Amino acid sequence: MKNRYIASFEAAQINGKEIPQFRAGDTLKLGVEIKEGNKKRVQAFEGVVIARHGEGVSSTFTIRKIGANNVGVERIFPLFSDSLKEINVLRRGRVRRAKLHYLRGLTGKAAKIKELRK
Repeated sequence: MKNRYIASFEAAQINGKEIPQFRAGDTLKLGVEIKEGNKKRVQAFEGVVIARHGEGVSSTFTIRKIGANNVGVERIFPLFSDSLKEINVLRRGRVRRAKLHYLRGLTGKAAKIKELRK
């Protein structure tokens, strides 16, 4: 059972943000705020959601992209983080699992995810 003060604080955190609906297999483009010294900038991070964890304020999601020299890069983002400036869903993926950790072992065409048709 949560303390009512903690619950009200978490509710205030959630109400301040607008989060689009997404799930594992979707391709997202994130605007991540980077601080370098006393300057701030927004950097794009685009990749496939391979997992979502938790609920409420403490929920996170993992995104995987293929970086330079075909090196896989995974980042875990808190869903209600202040460093996330925007979340755009580019593609909806058709997958049959909630966690797509098997993508780590695949390369090239085998790592593609089919698009969900409406």
